[in-house]
Amino acid sequence: MATYDLAGELRGTDMEGLATGGDTELWKRLGAHVTTVLDTDTGARIPGVRFSVWAPNAQQVLVEGDFNYWSGDEMLKLPGTGVWSRFIEHRGSGTRYKFKILGADGVWREKADPMAQFSETEGKTASIVFESTYEWGDKAWMDYREAWKAWESPVSIYEMHLGAWRAGKGYREIADELIQYVTWQGYTHVEFMPLAEHPYHGSWGYQVTGYFAPTSRYGNPDDLRYLIDRLHQAGIGVIMDWVPGHFATDEWALVNFDGTSLYEHADPRQGYHPDWGTYIFNFGRNEVKSFLISNALYWLHEFHIDGLRVDAVASMLYLDYSRNEGEWIPNQFGGRENLEAIDFLKYVNHHLHDRCPGIMMIAEESTSFAGVTKAVDQGGLGFGFKWNMGWMNDSLEYIELDPIYRQWHHNDITFSMVYAYSENYILPISHDEVVHGKGSMIEKIPQDDWRKFATLRAFYSYQWAWPGKQLVFMGQEFGQRREFTEAESLEWWVTDLWGHHGLHLLFRDMNALYRANRAFWRKDNEPAGFQWIVGDDSAANVFAWLRADGQNRLVACVTNFSATPHDHYRLGLPQHGTWREVLNTNASIYDGTGDYTNGVVAAVPEDHRGFPAHADIKIPALASVWLEWEPEHIEPSHDAAPLTRIP
Repeated sequence: MATYDLAGELRGTDMEGLATGGDTELWKRLGAHVTTVLDTDTGARIPGVRFSVWAPNAQQVLVEGDFNYWSGDEMLKLPGTGVWSRFIEHRGSGTRYKFKILGADGVWREKADPMAQFSETEGKTASIVFESTYEWGDKAWMDYREAWKAWESPVSIYEMHLGAWRAGKGYREIADELIQYVTWQGYTHVEFMPLAEHPYHGSWGYQVTGYFAPTSRYGNPDDLRYLIDRLHQAGIGVIMDWVPGHFATDEWALVNFDGTSLYEHADPRQGYHPDWGTYIFNFGRNEVKSFLISNALYWLHEFHIDGLRVDAVASMLYLDYSRNEGEWIPNQFGGRENLEAIDFLKYVNHHLHDRCPGIMMIAEESTSFAGVTKAVDQGGLGFGFKWNMGWMNDSLEYIELDPIYRQWHHNDITFSMVYAYSENYILPISHDEVVHGKGSMIEKIPQDDWRKFATLRAFYSYQWAWPGKQLVFMGQEFGQRREFTEAESLEWWVTDLWGHHGLHLLFRDMNALYRANRAFWRKDNEPAGFQWIVGDDSAANVFAWLRADGQNRLVACVTNFSATPHDHYRLGLPQHGTWREVLNTNASIYDGTGDYTNGVVAAVPEDHRGFPAHADIKIPALASVWLEWEPEHIEPSHDAAPLTRIP
């Protein structure tokens, strides 16, 4: 029988980093790896798979799989590390396995590998050995991304649930259609709802069991690499939702892993999430830090993901999140802030931005916690962007009102400018707004279909012209009527119908105009990029503002949220001369009435409401108008090209 110097093999890896929280590439050491090991009897190198798992409190650990009829082979514990390992010869990719752990409590448990890079799903729980053979073709994209500055670039994000975009299609099958569609619509990025393995399809990926395993519902890990590679080669960035705040309760996964609360807090006041019925990571444990930061880097490094949208950050920041008095434990200073989670988020953001220049770290954070997007060395959390949930809530409440009542809620639209530059914001109309009885976007709008579609066109054009990056969830771009469900494809058939078709074309044109004119994004996070023209006309439900790039690009954006059109609305402007209408959401191509158009507007050099010039314009009911200034001479731009233009 051959004998292997397994302890020596493991000592060649950095297990010390696991214990200190400093191992940020843990997937290279733990899990299942196809390798060769020295036979100490013959000196030969024997091919096979090395299985390693962290279970420091276990009394015994077996690896079982299709190679031993699931009977279990005993694993060796490497002293001082809490890591157990076993080499199984002449095995490779495709091997199915589990760990059988005798816990500190004397109970045997079958567990999936926390570091598995491929897993069974849909009722099966084995981990699968996987060795990637994929060869990337996106070097031009990755080189460009490294120097890219998201804050001063166009970013319009198409959020999607991969399985429900076109049901039945996997990572490879969806690639051509998705690239063609996103390119036609003009988004700069797609954002996938979580793709890490999750057993319950209805969780949409937010209750994770396999943090390092792309869900096998749609193919193997190299199939996902193919999809991302193809998107990159087409000039489309890829963001993925990441869920480090809580994990699934399935007994075969992370919970009570070695008979103790290894990944989660033992006390349910810290370790159990009452809203979602999930467990909360122990962010103060170094090994858990290593596990999670390695996971974040894994997606960026191994799958070339361009950004992570971090789910439920608010639930991580506060110990009393969604808890009543007596149901939470204060921090060491008696406060409600989760100091360990805050330290972890700073660590993750600082490390990832340092290791992967040009990536986007995005916080879904719904409170007024200060400094979410401030750099770590300046006292912030270090995220690049934050979802603007306040803007989203106020805006949706406003458009859900009948137009005759909107005059008393004018502040719902103007208020977000009070804090617009306190963080780097993304304006999200996400999946959360079209689920759980909230109704689809079009069904939120009162009255008949003409008003519904007109209001949606006005609303989305207001969003696209407002300071901040843009995000919409799939189906919103053509006015899907039913709520989102993961069980069915989008209602693609309605895109040929009146109203839906026009809205679809509007998104295409808005994205093209948005990306072509740097006034919309060059100074998104600076007050110099925005100026009110009309912010107080509540009686008419009219809002008008100026977007500027700080050089010579100016766009006047006007939205009328009332059902009354205006023939001669006097608009103050910063420059006299020619202003050309580049967008009118009432145009017949968008299924509007086609009237109240402006074409070319001549602004006269006469003061009006603090501006040195003015023009009388037409504003349709429930519509937006964009007017671009045309100076006599425009210097060519030497700014970085929009993200989708790569060498």
